[in-house]
Amino acid sequence: MSASSAFNDEKGGSSNVGEPEYGHDPASGGIFSSDYKRHDDLKEMLDSNKDSLKLEAMKRIVAMIARGKNASDLFPAVVKNVACKNIEVKKLVYVYLVRYAEEQQDLALLSISTFQRGLKDPNQLIRASALRVLSSIRVTIIVPIMMLAIKEAASDMSPYVRKTAAHAIPKLYSLDPEQKDCLIEVIEKLLADKTTLVAGSVVMAFEEVCPERIDLIHKNYRKLCNLLIDVEEWGQVVIINMLTRYARTQFLNPNMNESLLEEGGGEKAFYGSDNDDDTDDEEDKEEKEKKKTEATAIVKRKPYVMDPDHRLLLRNTKPLLQSRNAAVVMAVAQLYFHLAPKAEVGVIAKALVRLMRSHSEVQYVVLQNVATMSIKRRGMFEPYLKSFYIRSTDPTQIKVLKLEVLTNLANETNISTILREFQTYIKSNDKDFVAATIQAIGRCATNIGEVRDTCLNGLVQLLSNRDELVVAESVVVIKKLLQMQPEQHSDIIKHMAKLTDNIQVPMARASILWLIGEYCEHVPKIAPDVLRKMAKTFTNEEDIVKLQIINLAAKLYLTNSKQTKLLTQYVLNLAKYDQNYDIRDRARFIRQLIVPTDKSGALSKYAKKLFLALKPAPVLESPFKDRDHFQLGSLSHLLNAKAGGYQVLPDWPEAAPDPSVRNVEVPEWTKCSSREKRKEKKADKPFYSDSEGESGPTESADSASDTASGSESGSGSEESGSGSESEESNEESESASEEDEEQEGKKKKKNVEKIKARKPVPESESEQSSGEDEKKSEKKSKPRIGSTESESEEDGDSDSESSESEEEESEEESEEETKKKKKTTASKPPSKPPKKENKKEKKEMSLLDFDDFDPAPSPSQVTPLNNFLSSSLVTDLEGLSLTDNVLSPTTIVPSGNLKSYELLHRITGEGLSVEYCFSRQPFSPDPHMVAVKIQFTNSATTEAKSLHMEDTKLQSGMRIKEFPEIEVLPAGETLSVVMGIDFCDSTQAANFQLCTHTRKFFVSIQPPVGELMMPIFMTENEFKKEQETLLQSLGQLMGMNEITEKLTLEEKCQGEHAVVQRVTTAANLSRVPCGSDKECRFAGKTVTSGSLVLVSVVTKEDGAAQLTVNCEKMVIGTMLVKDILQALTQ
Repeated sequence: MSASSAFNDEKGGSSNVGEPEYGHDPASGGIFSSDYKRHDDLKEMLDSNKDSLKLEAMKRIVAMIARGKNASDLFPAVVKNVACKNIEVKKLVYVYLVRYAEEQQDLALLSISTFQRGLKDPNQLIRASALRVLSSIRVTIIVPIMMLAIKEAASDMSPYVRKTAAHAIPKLYSLDPEQKDCLIEVIEKLLADKTTLVAGSVVMAFEEVCPERIDLIHKNYRKLCNLLIDVEEWGQVVIINMLTRYARTQFLNPNMNESLLEEGGGEKAFYGSDNDDDTDDEEDKEEKEKKKTEATAIVKRKPYVMDPDHRLLLRNTKPLLQSRNAAVVMAVAQLYFHLAPKAEVGVIAKALVRLMRSHSEVQYVVLQNVATMSIKRRGMFEPYLKSFYIRSTDPTQIKVLKLEVLTNLANETNISTILREFQTYIKSNDKDFVAATIQAIGRCATNIGEVRDTCLNGLVQLLSNRDELVVAESVVVIKKLLQMQPEQHSDIIKHMAKLTDNIQVPMARASILWLIGEYCEHVPKIAPDVLRKMAKTFTNEEDIVKLQIINLAAKLYLTNSKQTKLLTQYVLNLAKYDQNYDIRDRARFIRQLIVPTDKSGALSKYAKKLFLALKPAPVLESPFKDRDHFQLGSLSHLLNAKAGGYQVLPDWPEAAPDPSVRNVEVPEWTKCSSREKRKEKKADKPFYSDSEGESGPTESADSASDTASGSESGSGSEESGSGSESEESNEESESASEEDEEQEGKKKKKNVEKIKARKPVPESESEQSSGEDEKKSEKKSKPRIGSTESESEEDGDSDSESSESEEEESEEESEEETKKKKKTTASKPPSKPPKKENKKEKKEMSLLDFDDFDPAPSPSQVTPLNNFLSSSLVTDLEGLSLTDNVLSPTTIVPSGNLKSYELLHRITGEGLSVEYCFSRQPFSPDPHMVAVKIQFTNSATTEAKSLHMEDTKLQSGMRIKEFPEIEVLPAGETLSVVMGIDFCDSTQAANFQLCTHTRKFFVSIQPPVGELMMPIFMTENEFKKEQETLLQSLGQLMGMNEITEKLTLEEKCQGEHAVVQRVTTAANLSRVPCGSDKECRFAGKTVTSGSLVLVSVVTKEDGAAQLTVNCEKMVIGTMLVKDILQALTQ
C-alpha cells in the first residue's frame, strides 16, 4: 500500500480512479473529464516491474468494475500481465478478462496461447480461471480450442475445474449448436462424477443443452438423489426441477386410484340441478353407477405400489424443506405437489408458510404458488389460515394474493371468521385493495350458498359508504350476485336505481343501468324514470354508460312502449350523431331491430327474444384456476404464459417404464471382496472380541451407507428398498407410518443387544494380551480413574436426556448413540460407594429431574454410576468385567479441569462478580446450543435482586436461551445457573446486558473454538474411512479441509497420557481407539451444523510430532490447529 501511495504522490494523479479531473489547460476555464489522461497512473503501475504495484492496480481496477464503472480502455495494459508469475495478480487479471473478453475479442485472441498454458498450470484456481476466460471469448474460430479445453477439464483431478468445465458447456453450445453431440458426451461423463461440487453445474448444463435426453439420467438417478442433500443450494434447485420432470416420465401417478374414483361419482353433487326431469336424473344415475363400478373394478384389479426409486426421491428431498434458501424450499414444494401421494403433500404447507416471513419479493412468488395449490388441495393450508391474514404493512400485490388464498380456503366452517376479517379490510386506505376485498366477498358468496344473503346485505350497506370507489365496486359485485336470484331482490334493484344521481364511476353507472334494463319487469315504475334522467345527461356520459342507456331504452321500448316510445327515439337520435362510431353503429342497429318498418328484416320479429333472453349467471372463478398446467415455481407459472426455455411438465405414463434401466452394474471384485469377507468375519468372531470392537461398528456403518446410496449398486439398493418401501406404499406411504416402523425397528435392535450382552463370552487370546497392556497403562494413570467414572456418568446422563427429549434424528446417529452407551456401561464394573451416600442419592434422584439441567458436579460430589442404572441392569452387568479399556473413549474433561472466564469483575459489578465456563454437557432444551455455566458471587454487604438478561445483540444466525431470573442472591452467597448459546459454528461473541434491580452491565461471552464441538464415538476403521471421505469430497483442493503442522513436544508432554489430556482440555473431543502407541486420534463434530472434526497427533523420536486436523469448515480447522498447538507446546 505504501508503495502505491508513494507512486501516486510522485505522479500527482488522483487516487479516486475514474473520477472527473480538473483540466490543466488554464484557457479551458472549467471542469472536464480528461479522457487523454484517463487511468494513466493505473497503466504505469501495470507496466512497472514490481508485483506489489501491479497487484494494487488490479485491485483498484476490479473495484471499479464492482462499482459499475467502465474499465474497458485498460484492456491492453491488463492483457500484458496475463503471463505474470505472481498468482494473486494472475487471478485478478483473469477476473478482469472474464468481464471484458467478449467486448475486446481481437485483443483477447492474442493471448489465447497464454490461456492454453494456464490450462496446464499446477494451481487448480488458475486452470479454472483460464477455462472461464477462454469460454467467455465469443468467437467461432476458437470453438475447437474451447472444445478440447472442456474435454480435458472434464477429466481434471480437481472437482473445481470439472465444475468450471460444466459451466463452460452451455456457453460453447450457445456459440456453436453444432457441437451438441460432442458436448453430450462430456455431459454424460460429468454426470457420472461422484462429487457434490460438480453435480449441480452438470445438471444445469444438461438442462441447457439436451433436456430431452432422459436416458442420460437413468444410471445417475439414485446417485443424484443421494447427493442432493450435500449439493450447493442453487445446484439443489436445478437438480430438483430436473428430477421432477424425470419422475413424471418414469413413475406411475400415485393418486391414480383416487382420480378414478373422483371421475366415477364425485361431481354429481356440485353440478346436479334440482330442476331436471326425473327421467334425466335416472339416466344420469345409471351412467354414474356404471362408471363407479368400472372404477372400483380397475382399483381392485391394479392396486398401486410405489416404485422404490420414487420413494427414494421423496425421502431424500423432504429434509430440504428446512433449507434456509427459499428457492430450495419452493423447489421441494413443487416436487411434492406434482409427485407425492395426496396423503403426503401436506408436509410442504408448513415450510411454505415459513417462507412468508421473508422479503416481499419471496412472499409474492410463494403466494402465487400457494394460490394455485389451494384450489386443488384446500385442506393442506386450512390449519394455517391465520398466516394469510393481511398486515397493514404488506404491499398491495401481497395483499391481493393473500385475499386470493383466503377466498380459496373459505368453506362453511371458516367463512364467518373470513368475512369478519374482510370487513376490517374494507376500511383500508388502499383503494385497489378495498376493490379486491369486495370482489373476494362476491366470490365467497357465489361459492358458499349459505352466506349469499349475508354478503348481499353487507354489500348493500357499503352502497352508503362515503368512498365512491367502494360504492362503485360494490355495485359491480352486487350486479353479478343478483343475476343468480333476481326475483328475491327487487328491493335492492330499486335501492340501486336511486344511486344513479350520486355515483359518478362509469363502470358502476353502467352496471346499474344493465340491472334495471335486464329486470325492468320487477321495477316497472322506476325504470322509465331512470331512462328519462339518463336521456338528460346522455351527451355528458362516458361511452360505456351511453351503450347501456341505449340498451335500457331498447328493452323498455319492447316491454313498455307506451311510456317510453318518445324517450327511446330521442336517445337513438342523440346516439346517431355521437362522436364514437361504436355508439352510432349500435343506435342504427337497434333502431332497425326494434322499430318495425317496411325495410326491416326478418330479425325484427325476434327482437324481444334477442334482448330479453335469459342470461346465465356469471361464474366468479379464481384467476389461478388453470395455472397448474405450468410447473409450480417456474417463471412461466408466475407470468401465466410460456417463457423462453420452459420445459413442459410431462403427463404421467399409463404403464410404468422398465425400472431396471436405473440399475448400475457392480464390478465382480467389489462384490466378493466386501460381502463375503464380512460374512466370514461375522461367522468366526465372537461378540466381544477385540478386533470386533474395531470392525463391528464400521460394518454396520458400511451396510447403512450401502442401503442409503443406491447409486453404487443398483441391485443392492433395490433389495434394500423394495421390501419395506413396498409395504409402506401399499398403506398410501404416509410419513407417520414410516417413523413408527423405524422406532419399532430400533426397539427390537436394542432388545437383541441387551440379550446378547447378558450371555457370558469366552475371551480370545488377543483380548487377554490387550488386557495386560491396559493394566500397565492403568497403573501409570491412576489419577484418571475417578475422572473417567465421572465422564461415563456424564455420558449416561446425556444419553438419557437425549432419549427423553423427543427430537427426530437420523437412524445412523441413534445407532451410534446406543452402541456408545452399551460399550461405556459394559466396559466398567459398577463401583460400590459407601451406603450412606447411596441412600441420600436415592432420595434426591428421580428420573423427572433429568429434564432440569444441572451444572456439572464437582469431583467431590460425583454421583455414583449405580444410581443412574436400574437395579436389574446392575445385576445383569455385575457378571461382565471387560478389561478392554480402549472401548470406553475419554470424552469429556472432568469438571474440575474446566477453565473459568471472568464475565464481570466484582469492582465493576459493585460487589457482584460473575464467572462463566463451558460445562461440556448437552444443553437439554436445544442440542444445537453450547451449555454455558454462569456462577454469581455476591461479595457486597447487601443482597442482589432480580438478576436477569436483557438486550441480547447477536450476529446473524446465532441464538441464545436465557437463564431463569434469579430473584434474590443474599450477601456472601454463590449461585450457579446454566444458559444455552448457539454460536452458529463461529467464535463471534454473544453480547448482552446483565441486569440487577438497580444496574445494567454490558458483558460478552466469546467461546474458544474447542468449545464449539461435541465428542462423538468412533472406531479406528470409522476414523480412517471418514478421513478418506473428507479428502475425497474436495478432491485435490489441499488446504481446504486438511491442515498439517509440525511441532516439538517438551519432555513433560511426550507421554501419551499428557498429549490426550492437553488436546481434550483444548477441545471438546473424544479419544478414538488406535493400534499404534505413537499416534493419538480424536473425533468430534460441531454443535450447530454437525460438521465432522478429526484430529490426529503422531509422535516421533526426540519429541518431534505432527498434528493433523481434518474439518469440513476451513475456518474452524485453522483456529483449532492454533489452539491445540498452543496447548501442546506450552
